[in-house]
This record gives sequence, structure tokens and C-alpha cells, in this order.
Amino acid sequence: MKTSMRLEQALQKLYRAFNNNTLYPECCKQCAVGHILDNTDSWKYLSDSHGSLELNYIGKVHETLGRKFNGYSPKELLHIEVAFLKACGYSLPLHYRGTRPTDPLDKDVLFKGLYAAIRCLCALDGISNIIDLKAIFAYLENVSPRENIVMAHSQK
Repeated sequence: MKTSMRLEQALQKLYRAFNNNTLYPECCKQCAVGHILDNTDSWKYLSDSHGSLELNYIGKVHETLGRKFNGYSPKELLHIEVAFLKACGYSLPLHYRGTRPTDPLDKDVLFKGLYAAIRCLCALDGISNIIDLKAIFAYLENVSPRENIVMAHSQK
């Protein structure tokens, strides 16, 4: 499947962040969008609240001027972050009184957020979800157990 450069780079950064345990939903530099934007927090000035889909004045100016941040418009960045935070179990926008996961650094919580962010990234590029688990499991069901073992060893 052919993917855009922006998607490829975003996937690599998110994959690295997840595997290096540097993904942290409540920090603007370490959340999904923070990692996509090279661990900067400049994107937080595009809206008034972390987890909001509403662009503020600065965000609207950047959007109107057609500015892109690592290939993504301000509105797209907000959509990616909202997908990530919702899947992690946060009520949005983030607020100290809002609901949040018991352990925001739990790998299961972060994987759900990562999966949602990747699904959003793929939708923004107009391609099917590259980690469609149903398709992967359907494929594995059609492969013999011996082939599964061979595939698992060849990936190491």
C-alpha cells in the first residue's frame, strides 16, 4: 500500500514513542501530536484547551494561511489528538475534574490511543486503516499453523 510521506513519518514517530515508553497523553510534547511534531508544544497554541476540536484565533489564522505542521493542518492535528485522547479514556477537553484513565501510562491504554490515532491518520490520507486487526486475523485464519510459525520466525 502506498502511503504519503507525512503518514509514513507520523507512523514512525508514534511507533518509536510507544516502544520507547515516551508516549504520555497529558503532556503536549509527549502526546500523539506532540510526537508527530517532533516533541514540540507549539501546536497547543492552536486551540484554547488540550483535547478541543475548536481552533482559536491563532489556529484559525494558521488554517486560513494554509500552514502545515509536518504536513498536517491545524484542524487535522486537533482531530488526531482528540482521537488519541478519547481512546485513552479521557473526557474532553482535558480538565482536572474530567475523567481520565487510572493509569495513563498503561500499555493497553496507550495502545488503544495509538490505534485510534493511526486510524485517524489513515482516514485523513484517504486510505484504509493500515493496522486493520480484523483483516490481519482473517488472513492468519486462512494460513496454516505451520506457515504462521514460519512467518513469526522470519520476522525476528
